Amino acid sequence: MSLEGTAVSIKSMEIRGAAEIARRAADALRQEALEYQGHDAKELWARMQRGKGMLLASRPTAVSLWNGVQAVFKGASPEMGSDVLRRTLVSNADTFIKRANEAVDIIGRMGSKRIRDGDWVLTHCNSKAALSVIIQAHKEGKKMEVFATESRPWRQGLLTLRDLAFVGIEPTLIVDSAARWLMKDVDVVVVGADTICSNGALINKIGTSQIALAAHEARVPFLVAAETFKFSPKTMYGELVEIEERDSSEVVRPDEVPAGAKILNPVFDATPPEYIDAIITEVGLVPPSAAYEIIVKELGHEFIFERN
Repeated sequence: MSLEGTAVSIKSMEIRGAAEIARRAADALRQEALEYQGHDAKELWARMQRGKGMLLASRPTAVSLWNGVQAVFKGASPEMGSDVLRRTLVSNADTFIKRANEAVDIIGRMGSKRIRDGDWVLTHCNSKAALSVIIQAHKEGKKMEVFATESRPWRQGLLTLRDLAFVGIEPTLIVDSAARWLMKDVDVVVVGADTICSNGALINKIGTSQIALAAHEARVPFLVAAETFKFSPKTMYGELVEIEERDSSEVVRPDEVPAGAKILNPVFDATPPEYIDAIITEVGLVPPSAAYEIIVKELGHEFIFERN
């Protein structure tokens, strides 16, 4: 797929999932660098910057995309010459993709320790990192009752059902509004992340904050599974996370809406850090209060501001 095609597919949600869009974006930039056969470093740089802009515009909320793209450009500049620049970009992309793939397995092994035999587990949307925790617990022989929310309007819960059923887990789907009703029987909630802010707040699929509130009320542990590239360095300096709002046609058909009525379709919401018991990352289980340290240690201050 071309870089332009990748950007379009991310925007249309043909490619979805915070980690997946980051990996695909890094790979698209890698291919763009490899396809350039010229010897003008400035021309290659300009071409890569155009691609970077297209990818970042495709999904503005997911910091994983931003971090993945920034990782490809780490230490690169047109002054190093076209051959070295190309090798640097390709090597950076390879490193990011490899680490992103390995992170999910590590998160699964760490997070599975928080699930006990006989637990009722609730998850929301379709997070590979969150599912890795559940699937690893299943591989360890733990018996569980797993519940997945439908996750309107895209119904990613159906993807979760398929992913779990594929490994031999028999999950149960619930409508989004049944989460609080079920919570009285739930032992642990495991969700993924689109963005984790420097103060530990979680930006994730719409409905996550309501589930976290219900879990907090019921004294049920609420765990977030997130690779470190989902932590947002930009929030360290006061930038607010943009909550993407998508077209109303994803919710209802235009002919169903009466004159004068409006439809809101926000994709994400914010969960306060005080509702989060732990964040499971590839570098360990950390409290939300450790988000700042994760950003500085794993991403570095050089990611804060974009270079021109």
